This record gives sequence, structure tokens and C-alpha cells, in this order.
Amino acid sequence: MGDKMKHEVDLKNYTIRTDLALESIENNSIEKVKQEFETINEVKVTTTYLDEQNGKKIAKKSGIYITIEFEDVTDHDNLLNVKEIFSNKLKFILEKEHIKENDMGLIIGLGNENSTPDALGPLTIDKIIVTNPLYLYGELEEGYRRVCAISPGVTGETGIETSDFIKYMIDCVKPQFVIVIDALASGSIERVNRTIQMTDTGIAPGSGIGNKRKEVSKELYGIPVIAIGIPTVVDAITIVADTIKYMQKQYTYSKQNHNQPKNKLILSYQSNYLKAKIEENKEDNKQLLGLVGGLDDVEIKQLLFEVLTPIGYNFMVTPKEVDFVMEKLSEVIGEGINLALHKAIKD
Repeated sequence: MGDKMKHEVDLKNYTIRTDLALESIENNSIEKVKQEFETINEVKVTTTYLDEQNGKKIAKKSGIYITIEFEDVTDHDNLLNVKEIFSNKLKFILEKEHIKENDMGLIIGLGNENSTPDALGPLTIDKIIVTNPLYLYGELEEGYRRVCAISPGVTGETGIETSDFIKYMIDCVKPQFVIVIDALASGSIERVNRTIQMTDTGIAPGSGIGNKRKEVSKELYGIPVIAIGIPTVVDAITIVADTIKYMQKQYTYSKQNHNQPKNKLILSYQSNYLKAKIEENKEDNKQLLGLVGGLDDVEIKQLLFEVLTPIGYNFMVTPKEVDFVMEKLSEVIGEGINLALHKAIKD
């Protein structure tokens, strides 16, 4: 990149900000990772089995990572579809962790309820069916397990390290497993509010905004910890880089298709070029964007990092309709957890 741009870029502090293992694997071109791919009712599911060696390459712990990618949950039918798929995959992880039907679960909703993009955890806790009081009074029905749930807030408000707070709760309640929900950050516009990640490796609270704290994990507590997250924010570098990529694709698509008779009847701004098969054309990219067009995706992000970071403009951004979408996403996660934990609940 130095020859192309006539100078060297200082990248010692540069990392592509993402909490998604799938994106880390893609961005670092990690090969020989065991993955299983399936598409269920137009929802893409990727199960990644990350070993210790590859985990070190992308700064992720070894374990199972399940990534569910979908288009929309604001439509009722789509919401039900994603919820069912999510619930079934959560059952898969519960089985992998040898969690029995009657084992008690503690559900933790991380995040700040006063900040909408960070409120996934607290909003989800509101949807959890809490059954432990019924057990204590001897009224818990067949097909329901003991469940406790809490949203501990954030360290900046409580003054208590989140990981320590959860340990206190575990010591007091003595559950057999923990499920923790948190908002994440994505390295792609396309995956914001459209992706669920589940893993048996736990989580580091605050990592999505670059404020990584003590982890919440099986190694720390001695019981299985299942982490569930949805990327709700993306940084400015990613937005600009993805926009450049979309400009390149749209330009190549227009050149290849503008003479086709069927396209004479379609307004240019109505064509969804992202769904078309477009091979990258370096000459088109250079023609459109000059020197920048000759850079690959990683080099563009590296350049943007150098441009935006020194002036403090690498903002974390969330979509404008986040309030409505977060309510729907928390419904998917909360009700999906209920389905997975209580066999008496059918839908």
C-alpha cells in the first residue's frame, strides 16, 4: 500500500472492530477452520468450530460459534422464523454443554438500558420467563426448569465490575449454567441488527465499543457460560469503506447491464445490484475512484483509520430505526430462550 499511496501508513494501533468470529475469520483469511453451512427458510446459519491455534490468530477463544444471518425481523412471519431457528441452535449448544432438562439457569442481560443500541440485554430480560419463585413455593409445573434473570447495569453506573457482580450472583443462587446477552459491534453494515452470534466461550463486556473488561466465562465461574449477542453498532471507518465498496459494485453493475432491454423499464435507483453476481473489476474501480480504487478492502480501511482516528471522527453509529428494531430483536432472543429452556412451551 505504501507504493500506491506514496507513503507508509502507521497501523500499529489499527484493528478492524468486530465482535463476530465469522467476520474475524473472513477479514484475516483464516483457512482450515471447520465450518458447517446451512440455509433454513432464507436464513443463513454458520456453525464454526474454532480450535486454539486459529483462535489465537483472531484473538478469539476456542469453541463453538453459531452465526445466524437474516434480512428482517420487523415482519411478523420473519420474526417467528428467526426465533425458531435461534431457539433450536441454542438447544444444540445446551446439549453440547451437557446441560440437563432440570438444570437451573441464570440469565444475565448486559448493557445500559438508557442507551438504546446497548439495551439488548435489559430489554431481553423483560421477556424472560422467571420461574425460580414458583419453585421456591412448590408450584413449578412439569416441563419448566428453574430460571433466574437479572440485568446488572454497567460498571460506569454501579461501580462494580460486571464479571464480579455475576460471580456474586452465581455464588448466591448456585445455577448450573449461565446465559449472558449483550450488544456487539460489527465490521460490516450488512450485519448490523441482522445477525445473532451464539458461543460457548463466554464474553468480554464492553468489547463492542472498545471498552473490554474482565471476561464472563466458564473458566472463571466453573459452570457453562453461553454468550448471545447481536451487533447493533458499526464504526465510521466501516461505513465509509462499505460505501466505497458499494459504489464500486454499483458502477460495475451499471456498466454491465445498462444496455439490457429489461433494464430500460427499471429506474437505476431501484436495481438491487447487491443481489446480482458481479465480479470485481480493478480497472472499473480505478476509473471510478483513481488511486483509492486500486486498493483492496483491508487497505481502504487502513487508509480511513489513518484519516479519521487522529481527528476523533471514528464514531460508533447505529441505524435510525434502532428503537423499533431493538424491541423486535429482544423479543426474538427472549422468547427464543424461553422456548429452548422450557419444553412445556411450544411456540
